[in-house]
Amino acid sequence: MPEDLFAPNVITALLICIATAAATMLGALSVFTAQQSNPRILAFGLAFAGGAMVYISLVEIFWKSLDSFSDILPDKAAYSHATIAFFAGVILLIIIDRLIPNPHNELIKPDSPDKSYLQRVGLLAALAITVHNIPEGMATFFATLEDPVVGSSLAFAIAVHNIPEGVSIAIPVYYATGDKKLTLLACFISAIAEPLGAIAGYLLLAPFLTPYVFGGVFGVIAGAMVFLAIDELLPTAKRYASGHDSVYGMITGMACIALSLILFR
Repeated sequence: MPEDLFAPNVITALLICIATAAATMLGALSVFTAQQSNPRILAFGLAFAGGAMVYISLVEIFWKSLDSFSDILPDKAAYSHATIAFFAGVILLIIIDRLIPNPHNELIKPDSPDKSYLQRVGLLAALAITVHNIPEGMATFFATLEDPVVGSSLAFAIAVHNIPEGVSIAIPVYYATGDKKLTLLACFISAIAEPLGAIAGYLLLAPFLTPYVFGGVFGVIAGAMVFLAIDELLPTAKRYASGHDSVYGMITGMACIALSLILFR
């Protein structure tokens, strides 16, 4: 793989990462135009993204980690290393959550009329989501770099997830300030963390992109994405669901990713 940041495959991966991050801005814009929220659509969309992330992480990305390790290690050792990398990704997200909890699940609707409180909460949400977006950007970028079909599928799932994140930042900031520019700026800072995280990760790892490093990167990505889906997306979807909305969304997300992998291979 070339180390040149301007190589065509690197540019493609970066553009997909930017497109994914732009979904955060769609969430922000929806705050200015939506007359009322539909919790069932929100539940379905979040569960769809969660199902898509779990499926592609366990069916594709983990096995790419295993394939990379298998190039240089015996089968059993390769599987052990891929498994360790997977749970390292889980632990990484747990550490991030402990250090900077992600409050966006509780911020879909503003609960307090105190404008100063809403503004502070909105800015804290932007900070937290920005930190959480960095590994998501790296996941999208490296997955696309290795396999554009897999990367695009993961990018779609993360983009669906990014829309309510944009809403989570925009609602408290906009309700507190009434300033659309400030609201969009807060969302933009959070969104840009994904491509910036991808670039930083690539520049850091580019000199060391061996099969072993690829195996570790993809194992960590798989674990991080599964944790994100189970810890954030699916519980939040269930909270807003009516009946089996979240289950239907999750299965539909899995099915769509499976179909895309079948059709575009």
